[in-house]
Amino acid sequence: MNANYELLQFYVYKKIIKKKDIENILSECERLGISARDYLLTKEYTTETTELEALAEYYCMPCIELEMLDIDKTLFDKFSFEFMKTNKIIPVSFDKNGTLLVAVGKPLDTATLSSMSIAFSAPIECILTPPSQIDRYIDSISAVITTSAALHDLNAEKDDQLFGKNDASGGVIVKEDDVINNPAVRLVDSIVKEAIPYRASDIHIEPFEKKVRVRYRIDGNLQERAEFPIEFYSAISARLKIMSGLNIAERRVPQDGRINMVVGGKEYDFRVSSLPTVYGEKFAIRILDKTSFHFTRTDLGFTENENVVIDKMLMHPHGIILLTGPTGCGKSTTLYSFLKEINNSKVNIVTVEDPVEYTLAGVNQTQVNPKANMTFATALRSILRQDPDIIMIGEIRDEETAEIAVRAAITGHLVFSTLHTNDAPGAITRLEDMGVPDYLVADALAGVIAQRLVKRLCPACKKRGKTNAKEMEILGIDEPVSIFRPQGCQFCNNTGYKGRIAVHEIMYMNEAMKNEVVRNKNIEDLRHMAEKNGMVTLWNSCRNIVLSGVTSIQELMTLTAE
Repeated sequence: MNANYELLQFYVYKKIIKKKDIENILSECERLGISARDYLLTKEYTTETTELEALAEYYCMPCIELEMLDIDKTLFDKFSFEFMKTNKIIPVSFDKNGTLLVAVGKPLDTATLSSMSIAFSAPIECILTPPSQIDRYIDSISAVITTSAALHDLNAEKDDQLFGKNDASGGVIVKEDDVINNPAVRLVDSIVKEAIPYRASDIHIEPFEKKVRVRYRIDGNLQERAEFPIEFYSAISARLKIMSGLNIAERRVPQDGRINMVVGGKEYDFRVSSLPTVYGEKFAIRILDKTSFHFTRTDLGFTENENVVIDKMLMHPHGIILLTGPTGCGKSTTLYSFLKEINNSKVNIVTVEDPVEYTLAGVNQTQVNPKANMTFATALRSILRQDPDIIMIGEIRDEETAEIAVRAAITGHLVFSTLHTNDAPGAITRLEDMGVPDYLVADALAGVIAQRLVKRLCPACKKRGKTNAKEMEILGIDEPVSIFRPQGCQFCNNTGYKGRIAVHEIMYMNEAMKNEVVRNKNIEDLRHMAEKNGMVTLWNSCRNIVLSGVTSIQELMTLTAE
């Protein structure tokens, strides 16, 4: 903590932070168990580039981009990739005097530097390098080595026993025993595990006429990561089916399964879905982090004004709070953050989900199982006999579920759920379309939060510039202002973006809104009333974070295109 304090004092001198912020930063670092450097970057007090330049001055150490260094990969034999990534250190090369040049992301980590000096029997000279570049470099090198080795072994063992034999219908027969101990195991494992450091939410494994393509969905966009010959696919798909509990012999119908795996000390749940295509079965794998849920409202991008409205919603003893938006916009994550916030020993919280994405301590979580006739509606009926105070329904999909949810809300339960609508007022008409009378909608609904995810500009490379005429027109401003634009660097994989943030449209159901729901059926009139009562639209929420430098005007235009 003393080292953190001294470093923060230096950052005050460099005008990265203000002196009055030091105590709060130290307190948050202790609470989160992270360094002051990590905290400042996470909370965007500074960019990685600015922070690194200050750090180089503080430690009197040269600062060089990793891509500018000629790295001798033969030096990697001494230490594992995991060791180098954890300690943010890479041996680079020996100079003419026999000194080992080392790229470090954690200056003055004396224990690690001593270990490296002993291992190479050489003195050490440090070069300061962005930690993110070290992580990305090691990920890319280890991925290439792991996948290349597995592909090499697959080529070496290419025979009928490994790749299966054609059956009479033209399909491929692969026996389970043939797959357990072959290189396909390592290749599939590497494809699945390597998605984690890339922060991928989904993996797509797609067969085509002559090749198989592997893509990861990162920050909402699919990025190609690998491809290999189609001849390997029968063994690979069989391995994936065995891992996820699918029927290895069934290739004509879609199947669903799951894989539980520990990667980097954390437990992950991989939800596997197969779909027959003309060239074989395509696999889509959703990645869920099963470790304890840790997101807060601040992490999810709620503003101070939005939090005031949400506080009012969460104080309701009964009613429905709905999250709306398309698939993959973070609705479940937001609901979990609310449940974690209001969870205590005095309330009985029961959920019904499909699937259970995170486990929450002290919350009774139930998963639907259509094969056993365990639907949202049937689960809800049972939950209501469990003396619940708070109920979370993963999604209101049909009239029956909607009716039970509304009845639960008006009989003394606080209900959380999600709907697929484009905006917050649309939730009202959606419930009415499901057969819920307008007076019950007005009575039951406490509030609606529409949500979208937009990409964050990379803090390491985003570039400031003045708005042009077209951008001023889009933003609805008369004078030029400074905004940030995406550039691309190693830190963000040359995309210009790093991570995502939610933008919201929050409609609080006060008496005026409830009366309007019963009186007026026009969605535009409901929207105008909501805005009159303080609702900030999704577009304006996104516009605000464009002007504050969090995202780009391109992301605002994408939101408008919806």
